[in-house]
Amino acid sequence: MLTPADTYDDVYRLMQWRVPEFYNMGVDVCDKNADARPDAVGLIVDDEDGAVTRYSFGDLKRLSNRLANVLGASGVGKGERIGILLSQSVEVAMAHVAAWKAGCISIPLFTLFGEDALEFRIADSQARVVVTDTANLGKLEAIRDRLPNLKLLLVVGAGRDGLGMLDFWSAVERASDAFTPVATRAEDPGLIIYTSGTTGNPKGALHAHRALLGHLPAVEFFNEFLPQPGDLMWTPAEWAWIGGLMNVLMSSWHHGVPVLAQRARKFDPEKALALMARHGVRNTFMPPTALRMIRQVEAPRERFGVTLRTLTCAGEPMGVELLDWCRAELGLTPNEYYGQTECNLVVANCAQIMGVKPGSMGRPVPGHTVEIIDDDGAVLPVETVGKIAVHRPDPVMMLEYWRQPEATQAKFIGDWLVMGDLGRKDDDGYLWFIGRDDDVITSAGYRIGPGEIEDCLGKHPAVSLAAVIGVPDEFRTESVKAFVVLRAGLRADAALEEDIRTFVKTRLSPHEYPRLIEFVESVPMTATGKIRRGELRELEVRRLRGSP
Repeated sequence: MLTPADTYDDVYRLMQWRVPEFYNMGVDVCDKNADARPDAVGLIVDDEDGAVTRYSFGDLKRLSNRLANVLGASGVGKGERIGILLSQSVEVAMAHVAAWKAGCISIPLFTLFGEDALEFRIADSQARVVVTDTANLGKLEAIRDRLPNLKLLLVVGAGRDGLGMLDFWSAVERASDAFTPVATRAEDPGLIIYTSGTTGNPKGALHAHRALLGHLPAVEFFNEFLPQPGDLMWTPAEWAWIGGLMNVLMSSWHHGVPVLAQRARKFDPEKALALMARHGVRNTFMPPTALRMIRQVEAPRERFGVTLRTLTCAGEPMGVELLDWCRAELGLTPNEYYGQTECNLVVANCAQIMGVKPGSMGRPVPGHTVEIIDDDGAVLPVETVGKIAVHRPDPVMMLEYWRQPEATQAKFIGDWLVMGDLGRKDDDGYLWFIGRDDDVITSAGYRIGPGEIEDCLGKHPAVSLAAVIGVPDEFRTESVKAFVVLRAGLRADAALEEDIRTFVKTRLSPHEYPRLIEFVESVPMTATGKIRRGELRELEVRRLRGSP
């Protein structure tokens, strides 16, 4: 565990990895705490309607043991995949912990995913079980006949058992709470999180159990030496994303820090402030878009009585004005950090021991080697723009892209994992984000691959060809824009534009649909038939500048 030292250099120099041969994330975050402090609160669930339920670590151990026994009784064994399609809740936490203790691989799935997005991820991972609720059951039933490996649905609120389906809580209540966790090695796979790519479908980043240990230095660092007395963590980010699941929930539980959960239907800045004040939240991860919405609230501390100790931010640059506003109105300096699904939390700020440079991502987190390299893997001099890269071995780094060896190999230059971003390092060792080195779109903290959207657009009966890029957006960083070539004989109008937009929104997810659509006669292509997205981005930049 990191502890405050005199300087950043002291902390970096003293950091040493200690990864045991045998390690299980579920045992670490749940059973370890239950054995030491069974009555300590681990999870507080606020249902947004006023009802609050508290679960001790002892409760969480018993519940996850029961669920692990349900999985075993259903014939699910070590290494098999478990999809988890739920919002923030005790059931989500139970499902991940139970899967890990049973030696399975959990797969977080976003509840706003449409049928196409879910079908690809469940089919590609060959998931045997999906844990969900009645609100999402219809989407799964619509695609189930195309998922031959899916044998069981565990449904919260089903109220009955059926063919290939069990009522979640009834099954849990029938099971024994005695369970011996599988003795997994630290290198054994435990988690697949799908990440967007520039071409075609998403790729599954396969992480080992050691990935949680790899997260800890950063979480301790940007939360200014978590844990401290009275710490209580909350984030509006869904636990289906690595930021919510690993940066907040599981890393907090490793330290025995309680976490607040709420199934918010939609982010509301005043409700978020009231929630944090009501429960005495001391630590929060707030995506910049959510923070910009809170900025619209007048006198937030005075009106709501929020008493945060730490506020962390990632996914897109904060900017100087937002940083200054947090200092003035929330009374603390936000700590920005940087990473991605494949190799998370490798650069960060810690205002307690180092100066925060507005606009900088921070410095390499103790334990991680992060540099700016060229196309051959050579480290570049300071103030030179190049590829942001992380050196292996590194505990937080993915094992591979699930069933994609060529894509895995392409992610590396020698022993450097290339993040896909351009950056520079200054004389003080601070890293500065310059832009994407590929076509991935950053919008409201999400990283969105244009390939999946283009494939979806191509399924619309009116679309002949589509090209998707990110265009500058003052609020979201970038908005998704689609250039659409219609089939012969069809004419563009507002109704068709909205139909195309809805088509994507319902099949993929609301954060991926094109907010902007431009109907065109053609899109620029290479000689081999690839879309030249860079040319389209240059076109948009010229338009913004008023250039011809």
